[in-house]
Amino acid sequence: MTKPVTKPVTKPATKSTSRPAARKTAARKSGSGQRAPFQVPQGLLPTPLHPRLEALSRTKAWMGWAGYISPSVLDTVEFEYFAIRNQTTLFDISPMHKYRLRGPDAEAVLNRMVTRDVRKIKPGRVGYAIWCDEEGMAIDDGTLFRFGKNDFLLCCQERMLGWVQDAAWGFNVKVEDESQTVAGLSLQGPTSFSLLSDAGLGKVAKLRPFDLAQVEPGLWVSRTGFTGDLGYELWVDWDQVLGLWDRLWAASTHWGLRAIGYEALNLARIEAGFIAAGVDFQPVHTTMRLGRGRTPLELGFGKMVDFGKGHFNGRRALLRQQETGALRTHLVKIELGGFKPADGALLYHQKKKEVGHVTSGIWSPTVKRNVALAELKAPFGVGVTDDLWAEIYVHEEGQWSKRLVEVTVQDRPFFSNPRARATPPLAY
Repeated sequence: MTKPVTKPVTKPATKSTSRPAARKTAARKSGSGQRAPFQVPQGLLPTPLHPRLEALSRTKAWMGWAGYISPSVLDTVEFEYFAIRNQTTLFDISPMHKYRLRGPDAEAVLNRMVTRDVRKIKPGRVGYAIWCDEEGMAIDDGTLFRFGKNDFLLCCQERMLGWVQDAAWGFNVKVEDESQTVAGLSLQGPTSFSLLSDAGLGKVAKLRPFDLAQVEPGLWVSRTGFTGDLGYELWVDWDQVLGLWDRLWAASTHWGLRAIGYEALNLARIEAGFIAAGVDFQPVHTTMRLGRGRTPLELGFGKMVDFGKGHFNGRRALLRQQETGALRTHLVKIELGGFKPADGALLYHQKKKEVGHVTSGIWSPTVKRNVALAELKAPFGVGVTDDLWAEIYVHEEGQWSKRLVEVTVQDRPFFSNPRARATPPLAY
């Protein structure tokens, strides 16, 4: 899954009695005697699940995601994060952009659009994909669901309808925007399989990581997620997702189900080493200055670029970059000394030369280490990995102090649990 990237929108508190009075008046006029419908701040659209999320929200800390209102935090980040790692969590992924491609040329269109070989994604499977402009700069990344031989769904962070339609021009394929007709739920955590079994969806036991199956009429389940843990994503019609939500909650008695917001999810995705568009790299069509775009090779996705499959957008530029070795940057996973999160910190070589910065940094509650994703100027991060340091500012007793902490480049996710790959999953 790709993440929401916007600033939080917190509903302000008010001491005025006019708003409650207005709600009472509206209730009386309707004859319901109930509180008036929820209010959506700043013109954001509600997803079908917003009534449930609003009822669970204690913080009223909302954020915008693709024009929809989405929870940043519902209760506390700590409770929500530890639920991901120890229980089961629900996160509303309905705001994701979703594009359906059907027709004899659907595979060919996608194969010319993305860098990987789509032919290797078999029906009933899900693949990670990234696509570029003709200069080889990453436009966005997302997940590609293959329902059948000529039937695909592309889910992504950025609005891509125009780009997909341009890629499909002249081909025998139908492109449909299903962003507002297909809703999604991300069910993640070690007890997620047990909960699905109690909800009558035990057929998911056969799903391997990145498998996709229709487990009931109108309900598709994929073994995918953005946490690096055992988890599933459930896809259903927009007007059916509220009933699915209630069904999962009804089966959650023994499994500690908790709805979560983006902040807890962000902690988990960094631990898993997943990158986020707009955070760890900037989609090239949204950059404000030249040179801010990044290629898949610079993002560490060389294995996702298949030069042998034929032409695709950006192939010539990427092939030239690979042959010359002219990478400008490297996006890498790093571990840092100390416990102060280094988000945004500058990175130095030999404590003197500035060579990069941290794009996402946290103190990991599970691995008990200070971890981050970082962009470094080539050859640092890959060719040169020794004597790297991070500049961190710490506020203590009313004063700021600067500390240089040692940086170690990592080649594996910070969090990786065998239960995420076990098939069938462990039943608790």
